[in-house]
Amino acid sequence: MFFKSKPKRVEATSAEAAPATGRQATGASGEARALAYLLQQGLQLVERNYRVARGPSRRAGEVDLILRDPDGTLVFVEVRARRSREAGGAAASVSAAKQARLVYAAQHYLARLQRLPPCRFDVVAIDGDELVWLRAAFDTA
Repeated sequence: MFFKSKPKRVEATSAEAAPATGRQATGASGEARALAYLLQQGLQLVERNYRVARGPSRRAGEVDLILRDPDGTLVFVEVRARRSREAGGAAASVSAAKQARLVYAAQHYLARLQRLPPCRFDVVAIDGDELVWLRAAFDTA
């Protein structure tokens, strides 16, 4: 890719850490469940746990799942899993700050591509046994 000026150095990784217990285990199992559901709906996995850092030990953002919709749309998915609907539920936990970090990571991912495909931001909210897929949950405008 051609840059007119030197881009700011940003580190990115794509890794899956072994979950510990509690929240991390709930999140990891929710992410696996969301992925299985989305694959059943016809999407194809492109990347999992795409992380962007602003420097050593300073995370800037992460995209849980990046998938391609059958129509060619690149889908950036935030997975939120809660054991129950207490405290507003999983979907309500996707704050404006979380959305901004997700958009930042998505922009970094897109900068690697030669062509920009159509994109959207989805949320998969899991509250206990209930899974809800919110297509185009938010936009960048």
